[in-house]
Amino acid sequence: MIPAQFNAKEVEQKWYDYWMKNDYFSSKPDHRTPYTIVIPPPNVTGVLHMGHMLNNTIQDVLIRRARLKGFNACWVPGTDHASIATEAKVVAKLKSEGINKNDLTREEFLKHAWDWTNKYGGTILEQLKQLGCSCDWNRTKFTMDDDMSASVIHSFVDLYNKGLIYRGYRMVNWDPEAKTTLSDEEVNFEERQGKLYYIKYKIEGSEEFLTVATTRPETIFGDTAICINPNDERFTHLKGKKAIIPISGRVIPIIEDDYVDVEFGTGCLKVTPAHDVNDKTLGDKHNLEIIDIFNDDASLNSYGLHYQGKDRFVVRTEIEAELQQIGALLKTENYTNNVGTSERTKAVIEPRLSDQWFLKMDDLVKPAIKAVLETDEVKLYPSRFNNTYRHWLENIRDWNISRQLWWGQQIPAYYYGDGKEDFVVAENKEKALELAKAKTGDTALTANHLTQDADALDTWFSSWLWPIAVFGGILDPENEDYKYYYPTNDLVTGPDILFFWVARMIIAGYEYANEKPFTNVYLTGLVRDNQGRKMSKQLGNSPDPLGLIHKYGADGVRVGLLLSASAGNDILFDEELCNQGKSFSTKIWNAFKLIKGWEVADIAQPESSKVAIEWYEAKLQQTLIEIEDSFDKYRISDALMSIYKLVWDDFCSWFLEMIKPAYQQPIDKATFERAIEMLENNLKLLHPFMPFLTEEIWQRITERTPEQALIIGEWPKSKAFDVKLIADFDFATEVISGIRTIRKDKNIPNKDTIELKVVNAEKASTYFDSAIAKLGNISSLDYVSDKVNGALSYRVKSNEYFIPITGNIDVEAEIAKLTEELKYIKGFLQSVQVKLSNEKFVANAKAEIIENERKKEADALAKIATIEQSLAGLK
Repeated sequence: MIPAQFNAKEVEQKWYDYWMKNDYFSSKPDHRTPYTIVIPPPNVTGVLHMGHMLNNTIQDVLIRRARLKGFNACWVPGTDHASIATEAKVVAKLKSEGINKNDLTREEFLKHAWDWTNKYGGTILEQLKQLGCSCDWNRTKFTMDDDMSASVIHSFVDLYNKGLIYRGYRMVNWDPEAKTTLSDEEVNFEERQGKLYYIKYKIEGSEEFLTVATTRPETIFGDTAICINPNDERFTHLKGKKAIIPISGRVIPIIEDDYVDVEFGTGCLKVTPAHDVNDKTLGDKHNLEIIDIFNDDASLNSYGLHYQGKDRFVVRTEIEAELQQIGALLKTENYTNNVGTSERTKAVIEPRLSDQWFLKMDDLVKPAIKAVLETDEVKLYPSRFNNTYRHWLENIRDWNISRQLWWGQQIPAYYYGDGKEDFVVAENKEKALELAKAKTGDTALTANHLTQDADALDTWFSSWLWPIAVFGGILDPENEDYKYYYPTNDLVTGPDILFFWVARMIIAGYEYANEKPFTNVYLTGLVRDNQGRKMSKQLGNSPDPLGLIHKYGADGVRVGLLLSASAGNDILFDEELCNQGKSFSTKIWNAFKLIKGWEVADIAQPESSKVAIEWYEAKLQQTLIEIEDSFDKYRISDALMSIYKLVWDDFCSWFLEMIKPAYQQPIDKATFERAIEMLENNLKLLHPFMPFLTEEIWQRITERTPEQALIIGEWPKSKAFDVKLIADFDFATEVISGIRTIRKDKNIPNKDTIELKVVNAEKASTYFDSAIAKLGNISSLDYVSDKVNGALSYRVKSNEYFIPITGNIDVEAEIAKLTEELKYIKGFLQSVQVKLSNEKFVANAKAEIIENERKKEADALAKIATIEQSLAGLK
């Protein structure tokens, strides 16, 4: 027995278990052409959100379609160790237990981090299974797996030996909340309202003051000079003199440099080399002292005097009051500033001088620029992101790859002395010792003399190797998997990590494999709420993905998301879309029930069924071309919409109605078998989008072996088809719609037969007359040369259709009704024409308004002609 309703919850678990049991997701190198996708690895301790749902649904659609098309489909899943986010969570957990990270050794902390990861890690991958994702779970990778970490360390050593990695004392972006450096790309800039503080510095040995404008008064403790422009006549008398910093009383030189903008602020610049990148440049040029006034949490250190230990923003408020009190604050002004914030923690970034590890990018980036912007070896969809890609890569700076964290791959640099250059780089301590002995000539060195760099590598420095490393290509580039699956085919990700991840993977691909890592990059949009707002916990506008699956079924949610997901455009998510997806599931289920509910008999095939099958075959082939074109352009939403219309409109609304047997009558065997064939073709097209529903129906149609499961079925093949057949049927549907309109307007029951007379001025095909007769319940369909009197009529193009009046219609009442309607339409027409004859209106109205009025006029004229024709036929 077929259940009355589709039970998504029961079906989803059943078929996912069946797919897993039969190992359909697994891929091994063989004679087939591979189709490979690597998942953008989510944070290991993350949970499923709407962005994941969209991204992974698209990947699953691509991989399931490839499987049906005969490719050896391999979708590699995995997770990212997310060093900053994960370490922050572990530190917070330890703090809640009264444990300070700084009281632990690295090994003790890492044990806590691994415990956290093992407890909460991988949840998101289990959630992806509920969505129906057909990943090769046997290949699941984690960026901290032993082989993955070994690949990262190998890469670091290799790049260092090539002279591309170096250690430098540079101004970096310091995140005082995460207590680590960030790369330039991990800093977001946003406008914030602040103040411009005009601070008075006394000139040493006089009563004179000069005034400096700054947005950061708390940094005066780090000032080591005041700079003036040598061409600024206002300050010529100050050359060679010194100034006194308010509060601290420290004396600093007044220097000259044409870097100073005489138009900005007061024309005097306070120079704080430790806390501003431009000031650092000035400081190096003029050999100024560098004074770092901040602790790693951005509180002031001992250089801050009585403000020591206080947060920088607290000090900003308090120092304003103190400067005011001692008469050193001339004034303040409101000022809009562009402030850098951490992409991860949202903390305001602090420029800070630090010894860090950098990767030279100037030469590495060249093949990646060429691949996307010149040769099209790698294509971005939509292509408008090429401009963003160009901007980032053509303005690239050396990559700061070190992070002041413990969770992640530890930098493989080993120090054997106190000097900045007293280190070697090696993949392990044993090799490091050999190198250190060779470098120093000291054979007495032991492993105990070596200290490994405490920093970890940037998480992106591991994930940039992802498409290569998951197949072992860094450590063993000759292995079978790597040679078979690499380069991969498609990458589906968000434009927000186009530089962080996508560009860097392309760079790594050309550096390590001398070829692209993938061919196509499909960039999804952000999932927003129906008001266009970004989804967030704070706004409470982010639905629970698993709750949606429970309510609408995985297939319903997948369809709801994809119907609104055009490539690269943000998605305005409305839960009603999931309901629409669920309704589509119900429609397909009911169509299946209808077909399976028919009694089949060995009787003759009606002509209406014969032409219906021919038409639907042609329509399916036409739709198949649309689908393939949409997939080629990565317009996944358009592909689904084509299938949606084919199934809902063409299959359910037309095809099934044309072949449906009369009430309590059997269907002929030939038509039934072809109907099942058409249904199966529909299921193949739908399967990538709605895997659970389609497998359930497929398996209920007839008993199948595991080798006959839909998941490993065969995508419909393209065949030649008759375009005219489709056009002729489109015309026939208008004829049928005209009959249905008259039945509805005149209250003629569908069970009552009517006659239809046709003046075929259009010379329309008569091929679908049997279908018109069946769907219109026509007792006789005749072609005539003249208009038929005493009949209701309508037009389709130049053809006229007449339905002779029977006892069902009160002629006098119909004439009265049409006469009244004609009077109303003529009055409406007159009002429109009066407006259009008004020269002032036509001269001043917008073009679209005038066009709309002209359309009203044309529609009214057509309606009047139809009513007058109907009246003529009735008299």
